[in-house]
Amino acid sequence: MNIGIAASAFGLLAMTDTGPWLQSPCDFLLTPHSSLSFCYHFSMRAFLAKLKRGTEELNYGREIVAAMANRHAATLPEGPLAVLDLGLGSGADLENVRAALAPRRLRLFGLDSYEPNVRSARERGVAVASVNIEKEALPYDDASMDLVLANQVLEHTKEIFWIVSEVGRVLKPGGAFIVGVPNLASLHSRVMLLLGMQPSPIDVLGPHVRGFTKGGLTNFLTEGGFFEVAEVKGANFYPFPPAIAKLKARFAPTFAVSLFLRCRRTEKEGRFIQVLDERFFETPFFRGVGD
Repeated sequence: MNIGIAASAFGLLAMTDTGPWLQSPCDFLLTPHSSLSFCYHFSMRAFLAKLKRGTEELNYGREIVAAMANRHAATLPEGPLAVLDLGLGSGADLENVRAALAPRRLRLFGLDSYEPNVRSARERGVAVASVNIEKEALPYDDASMDLVLANQVLEHTKEIFWIVSEVGRVLKPGGAFIVGVPNLASLHSRVMLLLGMQPSPIDVLGPHVRGFTKGGLTNFLTEGGFFEVAEVKGANFYPFPPAIAKLKARFAPTFAVSLFLRCRRTEKEGRFIQVLDERFFETPFFRGVGD
């Protein structure tokens, strides 16, 4: 059924309620006198989960991250490059970057605390450190990295001002920050909101504490002039099979399941954390030990 027609139908049904107008077109299903509430939520969640089955791996945009790294490396002088992954995990992104940039020599660094991941990465030549990226400084010198990856990391964190500030500190001027996040404005999230449901990228009963759109993340990263966005890509596209999802995400990234931004560290001196000095937030964001 066409989404617009469905919304209109739900709206008409909602207006027939004897009480005040309902906030969502589907609230008529969720009112106390309705026996459909549980069935509606259960069946809708199950339906949405079925639509994405078999395409979940596309959310990580592994090929996109590697291609962005390759395009950035092509702009840099010859010589070894230092690459850091803030959320090492299985090490897939670093391995893909290494393959994409071969035969160029890379010095690979990663952050992780899960022992099997740490052991596996070290066996493959990755220098692994374990730090709390929300409360500790990255254990690297200023302007020591050519490329920093953060794929599906920022949505799990509150202290993004500190994290991005540390990334800006360790990146060389002209270095790249490649960020991958779930897209709060994806097509399926928009449909879920239309149906009065919590969007899955920021489910309350889930691991994510932040939601990002292309505009929101771009505005955040470019605040203060420490970064500029070089390109934006999308990955996966519910509810379509992989081949079609890749094509749709390519031409409509703002509706894709995940967003990927390649940002360039500008020549501006200072720290990204300084943007907190220019704005007042009721939330006491971490600024560093002693601040």
